[in-house]
Parts: sequence; C-alpha cells; structure tokens
Amino acid sequence: MIRSRIAAPRARFTLAVLGLAVLVLFASAVAARAQADTANPAGQQPELTQTIFLNNAISQRELNDMQTALRNMLPRAHVYSVATQSAITIRAAADEQAEAQKLISELDRAQKPYRLTYTFTETDAGKPGGTQHVSLIVLPGSKTVLKQGTRVPILTGGAEQDAKSQVQYIDIGLNIEASLLGTSDSLRLETNIEQSSISEEKPAATQDPIIRQTRLDGSTQLVPGKPLVLGALDLPGSTHHLEVAVVAEPVR
Repeated sequence: MIRSRIAAPRARFTLAVLGLAVLVLFASAVAARAQADTANPAGQQPELTQTIFLNNAISQRELNDMQTALRNMLPRAHVYSVATQSAITIRAAADEQAEAQKLISELDRAQKPYRLTYTFTETDAGKPGGTQHVSLIVLPGSKTVLKQGTRVPILTGGAEQDAKSQVQYIDIGLNIEASLLGTSDSLRLETNIEQSSISEEKPAATQDPIIRQTRLDGSTQLVPGKPLVLGALDLPGSTHHLEVAVVAEPVR
C-alpha cells in the first residue's frame, strides 16, 4: 500500500518531464521553421550567380543600356556590368537567370555597319563650283574619324632665330568625326565637320600664317538611303558658299 502511494508521484513527475521535453522540441521546431521562412520568405528559390560574356555589345553605352533593360525587366535580380570584360554578372533565382539569358541573347546582336557619304558642294558668287565626296564606314555605337589634308608647322615660343622657339604642327584640311546611334528604323547621327585653310593674307606682327576655319557640329535623325542637308554656310574671306549633305547606306 505504501509502495503504491510512492509510485504515483513518481509517475506524475515522469509525465511532467516528458511533457516539458515535448514542449521544448515543439518550440525548437517552430523556431527552426521561422528561421527557414525568414531566410527564404514565401518559398522563394535560392539565388544563383553567373557571368555572361557578350559577343557584340562592347561599348560602355551598350553595356549601360543592357544593364538598364535587365534591371527593368527583372527588378528582384542584381545586375552588374563589367566593362573591361564586356560581361554582365547576374545574381538571381534560377527562373530569373533563364529569363535574363533569353533577354541578353535578344539584345546582344551584331550591328550592321553603314557607309556615310558626305557631299560638299561649293559655289562661287552663285556659280557652280567643285563637288567633293567623302565616305566613312561607321558601326552603330562607335565613332569613326577621318583627317584629310596637310600638317603645317607653326613656330611658337619666340622669334624664328630664338633658341627657345619650338615648332608645333596643326592639321589643315578636312576633319570629320561621325557617330551613329540607334537602329535602322531610327538612326541618329552625331557629327563634327571642320574644314580649314591657310589664308594668303600675311600678318604684319608675326610670321605665323592666318588660318581660316569652318566648323559644323550637329545631331540629327537619318533615314537610310535618303540624303540629308546638314548645313550651308559662307566661307569667311571669300565669295564661296559651301553646302554639306550626308546619306547613310547599309553595307551589304
């Protein structure tokens, strides 16, 4: 009879310990689940990192445009451009990585080069003069520079017989810089045209020649195959009038 009375409290103590152990295990499971949910909210996929090397988009402008497109289309992804490697690094979930690869393959296409033909038409006092054609091959997103003329020495730093005098060369003639942006449906031309010549007039105070210079800077839309007049101007110190036109044609 005494043993039964002693065994009952022991049984109740054992049940209490077991209940406490169950509560501790349940609390641990709840905490682990909460931690997992915090690390991966709403069941999101784990993020992966990959670097995609580009074949055609190599300029900084093209990299920036591609990076902007990826960030707009995949706002949860982390997108970085590496200009020195012509590459895009992406950290995102697997489904977003696949979508990014598809978008990059659509954007990273070879650009078709264009032939820009500049036509310089000169008149003298209203009478037809000479016509000059200059052609450049320009790749959209890049710049092409043409220099045609003579390098003329100019004495600087003192008189002609001065030991401290130095010779500096300047380019006389025609200089053209051309950049194309956009696509065949919407081409934008940014161009700089500079034409210079040495005047027959001689200054009295110096041995250096007088250089006459005409410069045209502009940005305009082009339709492939359709000529466009960029500007018309009078050449200073003469009765000559110069008209500049340009046409863009795709290179087959």
